[in-house]
Amino acid sequence: MSSIGQHYSKHIIEMNRRAAEICQRQHLSGLVFHAGQPKRQFLDDMDYPFKVTPNFKSWLPLLDNPHCWIVADGHSKPTLIYYRPVDFWHKVSDVPETFWTDEFDIKLLTKADQVSAILPSDIANWAYLGEETSLAEQLGFTHINPNAVENYLHYQRSFKTDYELDCLREANRLAVNGHLAAKQAFLNGGSEFDIQLEYLKAVGQGENQVPYNNIIALNENAAILHYMILEHQKPQQHRSFLIDAGATCGGYASDITRTYSAEQNRFADLIAAMDKLQHDIIAEMKVGKSYVDLHLLTHQKVAQVLLDEGLATGSLESLIGSGITRAFFPHGLGHMLGLQVHDVAGFSPDEQGTHIASPAEHPFLRCTRTLDVGQVLTIEPGLYIIDTLLNELDEATRRQINWSVVDELRPFGGIRIEDNVIVHADRIENMTRDCGLA
Repeated sequence: MSSIGQHYSKHIIEMNRRAAEICQRQHLSGLVFHAGQPKRQFLDDMDYPFKVTPNFKSWLPLLDNPHCWIVADGHSKPTLIYYRPVDFWHKVSDVPETFWTDEFDIKLLTKADQVSAILPSDIANWAYLGEETSLAEQLGFTHINPNAVENYLHYQRSFKTDYELDCLREANRLAVNGHLAAKQAFLNGGSEFDIQLEYLKAVGQGENQVPYNNIIALNENAAILHYMILEHQKPQQHRSFLIDAGATCGGYASDITRTYSAEQNRFADLIAAMDKLQHDIIAEMKVGKSYVDLHLLTHQKVAQVLLDEGLATGSLESLIGSGITRAFFPHGLGHMLGLQVHDVAGFSPDEQGTHIASPAEHPFLRCTRTLDVGQVLTIEPGLYIIDTLLNELDEATRRQINWSVVDELRPFGGIRIEDNVIVHADRIENMTRDCGLA
């Protein structure tokens, strides 16, 4: 058994417990999870890269094989309907033999449109969880993505099993390898495209395997929050580098950001200040702490950085109340992390799907939960020179900003520092730093 799989049996016990509980509550015979189907590109004969559905991969790390199904009632051994066609055009996957296969009764499916012969005969009493709702109707399902089931499963997914934490730690380890290689490529004077290639090589994953499109931003591009251009041309001068990039393990994602300066200057000092700020916020994390309160505290600390680094004048209250901190730090502190980069249930404090919205002044905050044991989150404060946001401030507020310092920093773009952390009963585990990324 691989080190990743050492806790897998207990993971399946927990998954079966969840299935049994929600089926008992909703008077269902069981749950059927669909991996999904390939999507054909418009007016073409090729498919888009296949992405397995999250609820399916919460059971097992089968990520690249469409037309598969999991049938689980919470009591019997779950069944994996494994798609293995007769095909001379493409490589057909072997019947899996790995750490997770003993936990499933595996049945082979050679033709996707014949799955009804393997699915339970009383399919109307089972719930379908998946994307292909029309197919589900054709197969006879009457419970298709029921809200009560989805809300329950999403809430439960916010508490990671030991197996899931193992996968997340490995995803961080792989991404850290890439970040270190990318930093060196920046220092060597590479283009954004050059840096991307070095990152993927070090991680050992292709662009369709990493969990999201990497942000590889040099100089002014670092001020664009979701910059994804990857310029091939090297800039005349390398001033700054922001990389937001992750990796996957077993379908679980890491999501890490770092910012670097090519020289020791005011921008480098600002990076150091933001790095300390991020450490201070993580030090405030503990069970029972509100993530919203952590976000609001971050704005207080950003205001202090603006004062300390000469970017603004006034009181902390005036910088926050006038919207200055939001102009420099417009996004949320972070989000839940797991099978999805922006994982489910960030706004749901219970199994019923209750929604607690972000504060009106902070609409881009992606998590309003109270911290609890087993949660995995990102902590990613930022500070950017974004002219469109600064220009929206009223004239009186703009007088609090030191525009000469803004002008000096504009060519560097911005700063974001992001780690992935686990909430334990007695401590916070910073997977990213533990894997060696300063």
